[in-house]
Order: sequence, then C-alpha cells, then structure tokens
Amino acid sequence: MEIKDIPFEIFKPEDLTAEEHNGITGKAFWKVIKKGNVRFRIVEYSPGYQADHWCEKGHVVYVLEGEFVSELKDGRKDKLTKGMCYIVADNTDAHRSSTANGVKLLIVD
Repeated sequence: MEIKDIPFEIFKPEDLTAEEHNGITGKAFWKVIKKGNVRFRIVEYSPGYQADHWCEKGHVVYVLEGEFVSELKDGRKDKLTKGMCYIVADNTDAHRSSTANGVKLLIVD
C-alpha cells in the first residue's frame, strides 16, 4: 500500500457514525474514515456473527478486544485474540470472519 496525497490529520474514531452490515448471522458495525486510497475502520462484530461473503480485499487487521476466527476459502482456520493481527494482499487468499462472543478490530486497507 502506498499512502499518498493525504495531509496530517487527527480524528477520534468514537466520533464516527457506525454503519451497520448484516452477516449470515449477527451484525457488523463499521466506523470508517477514508482518505485518498486508504480506508481506516474500527469494526465490531456482534456475538454470533458470521460474514455473509468471501472477501478478496487486502487488509491489515488488528484485534483490539475479544476474539474471532478467520477462515480461508481453502479450508484453513485461524483464531485471533486480543493483540494479534493478520495481513493479506488483494486477490490472494479469500477469507471470511466469524465470532462466538464478539470482537472489536482495527482494519486498514
């Protein structure tokens, strides 16, 4: 990722309005700021959340609170807990998320 043409800016994620997205089960709440080619999100998945699609977008994902499972389309599954992160490039490993008890993530893509 190349970050360009974005001047220095301070913001508070808690001041952003959450967007609601339904999963197969549960809900995802995204607080988003997009500048240039960069999207910064604080994402919360409700307990019992399961994504409704395979994602092929590249991300850097950091677990702020809770835990979740990242499942890859090839069948691999990884459980990530507070303080863990993953990185994946665009169009490489399709993935989707689920959580039993809820999770709060920082995602940059």
